[in-house]
Amino acid sequence: MYEGIVQDLIDELGRLPGIGPKSAQRIAFHLLDAEEESVRRLAEVLIQVKDTVRFCEICGNVSAEEKCRICTDTRRTDEVICVVEESKDIVAIEKIREFKGRYHVLGGAIDPIGGVGPNDLRITQLMSRLGSGETQEVILALDPNIEGEATAAYLTRLLGSMELTVTRLASGLPVGGDLDYADEMTLGRAFLGRRSV
Repeated sequence: MYEGIVQDLIDELGRLPGIGPKSAQRIAFHLLDAEEESVRRLAEVLIQVKDTVRFCEICGNVSAEEKCRICTDTRRTDEVICVVEESKDIVAIEKIREFKGRYHVLGGAIDPIGGVGPNDLRITQLMSRLGSGETQEVILALDPNIEGEATAAYLTRLLGSMELTVTRLASGLPVGGDLDYADEMTLGRAFLGRRSV
C-alpha cells in the first residue's frame, strides 16, 4: 500500500502480537512523526533487550542474570511450585502478593493445531526440579482455554505418580458478571467449583 521501507515498517509492526494492520499503520506514522532521538532510543532499547535479557536457568522466567530475582529470593519456599505458561503470568500473580513459592514457566501450552507438543515446552525441566523431593505441591496456573486445559490434563497425568499435591487455580464467574454473558466453559467451571455457603 505504501512505498518501500514505510510498508516494510508497517508489515514488521503488524507481526507483533495484538497489533492489527490499522494499529501497525498508526504506530508507523507515529514513529515517522516522532523526534529522531526518541526513535533511536527505542531502537537501542530493542537491541539491548535482545542482547542482555535471557531466561532464568531454573524457572524459565525472563531475567537479566542466569537466575531470576524470584529464584534467588531466600524468603520464598521451594515446597510449592506454580506452573505458568509465560513470564507475563508471573507478573499477574505477583501483583496479588499472596504467593510465596517458586514458579516454573513452560514457555507456552500444548497446541496440536499450532504444532506445539509436550516436547516443545519446559516439561522435562519441571520434572527435574520435582525430582529433588522438596516440592510438596504443584499449582497449575494455566489459561482456562482449550490449550491450557490440554496442558493441565497432560501434566496432571504425568505428575499423578509422584508423591505431591497437584492443584489448579479456581475459575468461574467474575465478580459483577452476568450469567447470560458467560461462555459455556466458564459457566461449567463455575458449577464444578461451587462451594458451600
